[in-house]
Amino acid sequence: MKEYAYGTNGYGRSMQLMEADANVMASRASYPSLMGKRVIVTGGASGIGEGMVEAFVRQGASVAFLDIQKEASNILAERLADARYMPVFEVCDITDTDDFNAALDRLMIVLGGCDVLINNAGNDDRHRIGDITPAYWDERMAVNLRHQFFAAKAVIPAMQEAGGGSIINLGSISWHLGLENLIIYQTAKAAVEGLTRSLARELGRSRIRVNSIIPGNVQTPRQMQWYSPEGEAEIVAAQCLNGRIQPIDIAAMALFLASEDGRFCTAHNYWVDAGWR
Repeated sequence: MKEYAYGTNGYGRSMQLMEADANVMASRASYPSLMGKRVIVTGGASGIGEGMVEAFVRQGASVAFLDIQKEASNILAERLADARYMPVFEVCDITDTDDFNAALDRLMIVLGGCDVLINNAGNDDRHRIGDITPAYWDERMAVNLRHQFFAAKAVIPAMQEAGGGSIINLGSISWHLGLENLIIYQTAKAAVEGLTRSLARELGRSRIRVNSIIPGNVQTPRQMQWYSPEGEAEIVAAQCLNGRIQPIDIAAMALFLASEDGRFCTAHNYWVDAGWR
């Protein structure tokens, strides 16, 4: 099993940042329609995924997540053990489609179905064109694109049985900006937006809504490895707003899109990027 992180941005957030997120969360909107909803998050142990898991748990949802990081998954589940529904998780390799489908099936049995799917897992390791092999291309596509389709395919019957649902795919601002050393990642993330619109059209009559969230640069330990203080300053300077986006800011959009408040939102991209251009 591979050792790199599938959570969008790695783990190890400081206690100060987690406490700040908790304070923000306490003052944010509450969505009664999410109470008891069955939510599955891929790449949920760290980074944006961790923020998603906590946000839905704090709304009273019944949350399950998948990740390759066993230690981080345990830490997160234990940290949220006081919630109405303690989150459960499966450790699995999402590039192994059989293993991934089996893990999703087990989680749906535990939850009793699935009302919300958050396709968050991904990996934005940098790569140069000259170093890309066919095997690396296929593996990167499996990490950043293929699993989103097969996760959606796996939960569709449960959502149809429940009378509807919400699928939220995580895209990326990176391909819109055309950043360097991310050609496979950006190709995959561009395709996520096409996947979203296609699934929304196919599934809409079953009251299954499909949307993409396009995050800007989110301040997590994984992202911090790529940027110096000077690089951070450049990001803020390119934004319309001051400050650094946090996982909870991405999760806030997901909560709305998953709730009944977003019941007529489908087939679109929702940007949370502080106006980064």
